Amino acid sequence: MTKNTCAKRGLLGISLLLLTGVVLMACNSTGTQTATQTATAPAVTQSGVTPVPEMAVNNADDALKKLAAGNRRFVDDKPGRPHQSAARRTETAAGQKPFAIVLGCADSRVAPEQVFDQGIGDLFVVRVAGNVLDNTTLGSLEFAVAEFGAPLIIVLGHEKCGAVKATIEALEHKGDKAPGEIPSLVNAIKPAIEHVKGKPGDLVDNGVRENIALVVDHLKKANPVLTKALKDGKLKIVGARYDLDTGAVEVTVP
Repeated sequence: MTKNTCAKRGLLGISLLLLTGVVLMACNSTGTQTATQTATAPAVTQSGVTPVPEMAVNNADDALKKLAAGNRRFVDDKPGRPHQSAARRTETAAGQKPFAIVLGCADSRVAPEQVFDQGIGDLFVVRVAGNVLDNTTLGSLEFAVAEFGAPLIIVLGHEKCGAVKATIEALEHKGDKAPGEIPSLVNAIKPAIEHVKGKPGDLVDNGVRENIALVVDHLKKANPVLTKALKDGKLKIVGARYDLDTGAVEVTVP
């Protein structure tokens, strides 16, 4: 395994779990994965499903750890597929208590329950192209915080986002107007592209990261329901980027 490959596969373990004070793995100078906190790896069953121990979630850091563990299983192709039984379906029919809220892109390749290897009732997911905010999206996030007390909101953007690409193309061809309501997406993502235009690096990926950062910033500052929960220490809002190639999630806005 090369040093570059190791770095990619350890993105969530390093980036996300450093945020919570836990490091699952790191890469030494030769690119070899070395455990910095050892644990016995669960055996994979004959069905290809890895048993998943229950992890208590009492705060946002616990929620991040649980998401990190799930993403590691996904990256390693050792899914646990927890909470997907008939019993879980019956249990949650009476009520739900999601431990995290995900504002993600509607892209068909970025399903949060799969990316984080979670099941029924675990995540409250709001998905819209470009993971942008509007009144209904914001209201959905407010509802989840107020109704369920979920301690974490994660804004999940992703590599090669089509909505970001479309915004760049629209800005480069000012005379062409996109049909229907697509311009509303362009207008929402436009500030991110304007902030990073001319900076070194890939414009699309820079735009993805900046868009995540602006959405997180808006959520932290512009909404009384969320800002109160933040002030009271009951909520944390972070931003993250999903890599389509590796499956890893990297925290970009702690």
